[in-house]
Amino acid sequence: MSVIDLSIIVVFLVGLCVYGLLQGRKNQSSKDYFLGTGATPWWVAMFSIVATETSVLTFISVPGLAYRGDWFFLQLGMGYIVGRVLVSAFLIPQYFKSGVMSIYEVIGERFGSMVQKVASMTFLITRIFADGVRFLATAVIVQVVTGWSIEMSVLIIGIVTVVYTLSGGIDTILWVDSFQFVLYLLGGIIVIYTILSSSDFQGFEPLYTANKMKIFRFGTENMFRDAWFFASAFIGGTLLSFASHGADHMMVQRVLSCKNISDARKAMIGSGLFVFIQFLIFLFAGSLIWSLFGGVEIPKDREFSTYIVNHLPVGLKGILLAGVLSAAMSTLSSSINSLSSSTIADWLGKNTDLKLARKVSLFWAIVLIGMALVFDEGNTSIVVMGLKIASYTYGGLLGLFLLTKFKINFHPLSIILGLISSLVSVVYVASIGLAWTWFIGFSVIVNIVVALSFNKLISFSK
Repeated sequence: MSVIDLSIIVVFLVGLCVYGLLQGRKNQSSKDYFLGTGATPWWVAMFSIVATETSVLTFISVPGLAYRGDWFFLQLGMGYIVGRVLVSAFLIPQYFKSGVMSIYEVIGERFGSMVQKVASMTFLITRIFADGVRFLATAVIVQVVTGWSIEMSVLIIGIVTVVYTLSGGIDTILWVDSFQFVLYLLGGIIVIYTILSSSDFQGFEPLYTANKMKIFRFGTENMFRDAWFFASAFIGGTLLSFASHGADHMMVQRVLSCKNISDARKAMIGSGLFVFIQFLIFLFAGSLIWSLFGGVEIPKDREFSTYIVNHLPVGLKGILLAGVLSAAMSTLSSSINSLSSSTIADWLGKNTDLKLARKVSLFWAIVLIGMALVFDEGNTSIVVMGLKIASYTYGGLLGLFLLTKFKINFHPLSIILGLISSLVSVVYVASIGLAWTWFIGFSVIVNIVVALSFNKLISFSK
C-alpha cells in the first residue's frame, strides 16, 4: 500500500473518532443516545438505512455476481422497494403512536412482558450471529484488499467504530453512516469511470453478446427450489424487506429518529430506491470488470477487490479502501447501538442513565469483536450460518407484529409456541430444499396458524 493511500485511510479513521468525540457532548440521556434528538433529516435516516444493510460482503459480492452471471440480483431489489412500502403502511404508524425506544415494546404492550423478552432475545441472537460472523467475513475481505492481518483488520475496524459509536450515540451513527454511504457509492462510480476511460476496455458488445446484463429469469423447473426465478426473487425480496425493515430493531431504529411519521416513511421507502440504485451501480461495475478482464476466471468474490488492488491508481485506491472500511463500520456501529437499545428497553428498563447505556454498548462491541477474533476464515459452516440466520428468524419476528393486528385476546403461551414453530419449520423446509427466498413467507404463515390454533385450544380448555 502506498504512503498516499495509507494517509487517506488514516485521516479518514482519525476523522471519524474526532467527530464522534465532539458529537458525544450533545447526549444528555439514554433516550438521546438511542433515539437522538428527534430532529434527524429524513434523507440522513434514509442513507443510514442503506449503509447499515450494506456490508463489505455487498460491496464486494454484488460486482462478483455480475462478473460470474448477469443482473438477476435486481429482481430481489425490486421486491425490497415493495417491502418497505408495506413497512411504511402497516408498522411505522404503530411504532410512532407507541413512542417506543425498542420496537419489541409494541409486542410487550399487546402480549405481555414475557413475549416481549422472547422477541427481543430472538433479535439479539440474530444480530449477534449475523453481524458478529459477518464482521469476520468483512475482516477477511479487508485483509485481501489492504494486506493487513485478520486480527489487525478486526481490531482497527472495531476500535474506531467503538470510539465514535460509544461517544456519539445514534445521531453520530446516522450522520457517519450517511457520509460512509456516499463514500462507498462514489467508490463504485470511480471504478465505472476508470474502466470506461481505459484504453483496454473492449466496449459493450461483448456484454450484449454474452447476455451479461440480463435481469429477469422466467424459466425454471421448480420455482420453490429456484431462489432466482422472478416470482421467487421478487416475492422473497418483498417479504425479506418487510421483515428486516419492519421487525428488526436495527433497521427501524433509524426511522424512529425522524421528526414525524411522514419523514419516517420517506426515509424507509427512499432507502429501497437507493438500494436498487446501489445494486445497479455495483452490478454495472462487475460487468465492466468482466469485459475489461476478458472474462478470465477469478476466485469467487475477489473480482472487485482484484481490480481495486491491481488497476486503480494511487489516491483513488485509498478512496476505495476507505469505502471498504466504511461499509464494514456502518453495519458494526448500527449493530452495537441497536443491541444496546433493545437490551436497555426490553430487559433493564428505559429509565437507565447514559453511563449505563454506554457500558452496555461496550459489552456488545466486545462480544462482536470477540466473535470475529475467535473464529477464523476456515469456519465455513459458521460463516454460512451467520449470513443465513436472518432468513431463519425474520419470519417469526414479522409474524409477531402481524399478530398484534388481530382483534383477539391471545394467551402468551400460544404466541410463544407460534414463534418457536415458525423457527423450527424453517429448519425443516431448508432441509428438504426449499429456496431461501420462501423461508420468511412460509414461517410467517406457520407462526400465525399455530398461534391461532393453540389459542383456540387454550380457550376451549378453560
